[in-house]
Formats: sequence, structure tokens, C-alpha cells
Amino acid sequence: MPHRLSSSAPDFLVQLKTTLSTRYGEGADVSATVRDILRHVRSEGDKAVVDYTQKFDQWEANTASIRMSAAEIDAAASACAPEVRAALKIAAERIRAYHDIQKPADHRYTDPQGFTLGWKYAAIHAVGLYVPGGKASYPSSVLMNAIPARVAGVSRIAMVVPTPRGEVNAAVFAAAQIAGVDEIYRMGGAQAVGALAYGTQSISPVDKIVGPGNQYVAEAKRQVFGVVGIDTITGPSEILVVADAKNNPRTIAADLLSQSEHDETAQSILITNDAAFAATVEQEIAAILPTLSKHAIARTAWENHGIIITVTTWNEVVPAIDLIAPEHLELAVDNPDAIAEKVRFAGAIFLGRHTPEAVGDYVAGPSHVLPTSRAA
Repeated sequence: MPHRLSSSAPDFLVQLKTTLSTRYGEGADVSATVRDILRHVRSEGDKAVVDYTQKFDQWEANTASIRMSAAEIDAAASACAPEVRAALKIAAERIRAYHDIQKPADHRYTDPQGFTLGWKYAAIHAVGLYVPGGKASYPSSVLMNAIPARVAGVSRIAMVVPTPRGEVNAAVFAAAQIAGVDEIYRMGGAQAVGALAYGTQSISPVDKIVGPGNQYVAEAKRQVFGVVGIDTITGPSEILVVADAKNNPRTIAADLLSQSEHDETAQSILITNDAAFAATVEQEIAAILPTLSKHAIARTAWENHGIIITVTTWNEVVPAIDLIAPEHLELAVDNPDAIAEKVRFAGAIFLGRHTPEAVGDYVAGPSHVLPTSRAA
């Protein structure tokens, strides 16, 4: 069952901090395993990549088949449903437009002493894009990482994506074509991160590695940082929804589960000022869970890491939000701007009762690559 907390408890924020900390376990075994994989990739190159791909992804990989040819990419992408491809193109246009506006400008000025000073922005030459496979294979991650790189002027984008048992996700490859990815390699895990960072006999190294992955990918990015740049070390996804009883409880339940279905350690948190509304939302979650295609993952995440918080007044909300520092924050209340203006720590904020977090995941325009694990 999800954790339940109340702001009326004298040590509420201490309880909240303790509850949040239970989500993170020791990573010693992961660290050692990743270190060993990276050592093999660095010393053995293609052989290590092929060996680990055969072991973990369970298909007969070889050096030639790891990198996909243009014909193979076309064949994989052609299986993407027309309506999905159309949706990807709409999302791509919005992401491109947002990041075009966000591009920083070069500037030069002369100071009072007559010295001319300034700054100039130059794009990174080569970027490696990690795209998850298996439980969490998302074409949106391709668009959200590759398109900003293209807008910035990156010359080479190399994408790695695991294909468990040789299976490919057509939408992922369609997204790669739409975004203008240059190279695609059928590999994943720490070995893929190592290949991008160090290079192999057949794979040129990159300057920066971006994109989400599981705990082994995150740890590999941490260990190669310094050899290459990285975007961030992302943990499991998380959402915090602040909602009052004027909302449709089923809508709020669906928003909470939009992150729970990502991963067994994803976290969904509800803050409300109405205990009866909280109980109704929980009932709606129980009703929705069996209908989800990833119901087992979502149920595990919600029951182990879900939190329901009741507050006495909205003045108690901001300290809790800043302590949680959520990746995604929904403010489904009467005056969301009043709360948003006071929030210091949140990755992305969704204002109002009709701005679901899923809009940001897919089509709003800003990148969904956001800090997690209280790093926002």
C-alpha cells in the first residue's frame, strides 16, 4: 500500500524525508559490475561489446550486425504505424520550435576601459544518445534528445538502443529518422555507454552521452564522466500532483499512474487538502491498475513507492514540494501560479487542472530530460 503522511504531524517534514530515502538502496554491486564491464570494453573493444550484447540481449550479434545499415533502419522504421509516425512528426516540430527559441546568442561588447570582450557558443562535435529498450522503450526519448542536439548544430549523433532477442521497436527507428540520427547501434547497457565513451575498433567515441537508462546505464555514465561529458545521472521517474477536491479523481489517478507504469521504482506522490478526495483517488487507482498494459510494473511502483500526503493549508505545500524536488510537478488547484512562483526545486511544472504531465512527456516542446532523485 502507498505511504500516508499528514502535515499535522509535528515532525511531518522529517517523516517525509525518511519516506523518500527508502526508495534508494545501496549500489555497491551495480558499481562493481559496471566497472568490470567498462574495463573489458576499454581493453577489448568490439569483442567485449559483442560478447555482452549476446549475453544480455540474447541474439547472435557480431561486429558487422551491431551497426545498422540504412536499409535495416528503413525496414525497421517502415513497420511504424502511420498514425504513430504522424504523431511523432507533430511532436518533433514542437520540440524543434521550442529549442530554436531557446538557442543562446553570441555577444560582444566594449567595456569602459576600451577592451572588447564577449562569448561565442559552439556546438559539441559528436553526441551519443542512449535510448532504453526492454521494459521502457520510448520513441519520445529519441526526439527529446536528438532534436535539441540537431538544433544546437551537433555534427554527429550516434544512437545506441538494445534489441532484446533481436526485436526492434519500429517507432524508435521512425523517431530516429525524423530526428536526423546519423548512426544506430543495436546495443545497450553499460557496454554501450563504454563503447560511446572510449570508442572501439568500429565505433568512434563521442564527446557527450545523453539519454535515460536503467541503474546500470546511470552508473556507467557516472563512471565515464570526465572521459566524456554527460547530461545527468537519471534515476527512476517521479511525479508529484498537488490537487484539490474540485478535480476529477479519476483524472488525477491517471496522472499519478502515468509515471508508475515506467518502472517498478518510479514514484508517484499526491498532495491534497481533502482526505476524502485522497481516498477516492486511491480507489480510482485501484480500478485503473488492472486495465494497464504494464499493470504489474505500475502496481509494484504505486504500492511500494507511492505517497499520499494530506495538508491542512496550502501554505504547507511549498516546503514539501521543495523537499521532494520532483522531476514533474502538477499544480491542479485554483491558482497554480501563486504556488509555482514560490517553488524553487522542480524539474518541470504543469499549471492548472487540464495540463497533464503526459503532455510534457510527448508533445509540449520542452525536453523531458529532467533531474530526478531530489536533484531538481
